[in-house]
Amino acid sequence: MAVTTGKIDRKYMAHFLDAGSLCGGKTPSYERLGKDLEEYNIELNPDTETSKNIIGESTFKHNGYEVSSEADPYYAEADSTLSQKLQEIIDNRYKDDNLKTTAVEVHLWKEASSGAYEAYAEDCYIVPTSYGGDTSGYQIPFTVNYAGNRRKGTYNVTSGTFSESATQDLKNNDKAVLS
Repeated sequence: MAVTTGKIDRKYMAHFLDAGSLCGGKTPSYERLGKDLEEYNIELNPDTETSKNIIGESTFKHNGYEVSSEADPYYAEADSTLSQKLQEIIDNRYKDDNLKTTAVEVHLWKEASSGAYEAYAEDCYIVPTSYGGDTSGYQIPFTVNYAGNRRKGTYNVTSGTFSESATQDLKNNDKAVLS
């Protein structure tokens, strides 16, 4: 559905995670975030510096971004691949590349072409921050740490697939390093 005027409803900015590739998996399987989330923000966390030299001139330096987001609360569901992979990470205390996958943001407010919407994929690391919860259900909140390599393409909501564009027009496609 293309939104041509006015405010864009939040539901039209969709966020998907490739749960199938977590923990060394080989088959992509994207799951949309948001079912239990009242809010989900991508924090850019810009690294900037402003300084003034001895003759009174100001300089500004932008060193890039440390992009991350929080999925909290996240209620585990028995039939969810993402829930199963998060539990595997917790059970085995996985780290490093076992946490690596792809995040895709989809602009559902733009015109679709054959069921595919403008989208951006980026490498990321999924890190559970705790597990447990109260009587409302078993919770596994997690942080998404974006690692760069942002790519423009399309996401087909019916098939659940991301297709990278042939040409990349993204500026500053830096690769972040996870330490």
